[in-house]
Amino acid sequence: MAKKNGYIFTNKEHPQRGVMSTVLGIVSAVSILLALYLTFQNGGIAEPRYGVAVLTAVLFSIAGLVLGILSRMEPDKYYLFSYLGLVINTLVLTGAGFILFAGAYGI
Repeated sequence: MAKKNGYIFTNKEHPQRGVMSTVLGIVSAVSILLALYLTFQNGGIAEPRYGVAVLTAVLFSIAGLVLGILSRMEPDKYYLFSYLGLVINTLVLTGAGFILFAGAYGI
């Protein structure tokens, strides 16, 4: 019996939109976490530039979510970065929503 090689040759690749979705999600998450950290270091007083950073992160996250959905619709691709981008961007949007909710109701 001959030993069978474990190589499978395919033309599948990761979609560029999925990779960009993941990158935008990571940038958004780091921006929000950094804004939260700096706000806590400032005694809970958020400077306006932190709010602008979170708003920009939310816009990046929405764009990343759209790119993740579009990349998931592409046929015959690997979907790791598509799913990863969708999860990260959803968590960022949920976290930003919680920050707004906590700020509005004083939690």
